Amino acid sequence: MPSLPLAFLPTMQGPELLIVALVVLLIFGNRLPSVMRSLGRSVTEFKKGISGIEDEIEQAASATPAEKKSSTPGA
Repeated sequence: MPSLPLAFLPTMQGPELLIVALVVLLIFGNRLPSVMRSLGRSVTEFKKGISGIEDEIEQAASATPAEKKSSTPGA
C-alpha cells in the first residue's frame, strides 16, 4: 500500500503540487509576504496564549491543598 503524505489529496504528486504553488503565487503575488508575516504573528500569539494556560495549570497543580482552599472564593 503506498504511503499518503497528503491524505486529503492522495492523487497529487510533484508536478500537480508545483502547478498549485504557481497558481497560489499568481493569486497572492505581492501580498504573499504580508500574508506570511501576519500568519507568523498569529502563530506566535497562539503559542503565547497556550503557554500562559500551561503555566496556570502547572501553578494550580503544584499548589498545596491549603493554598487551594484559601485561593477559592468562599461563599
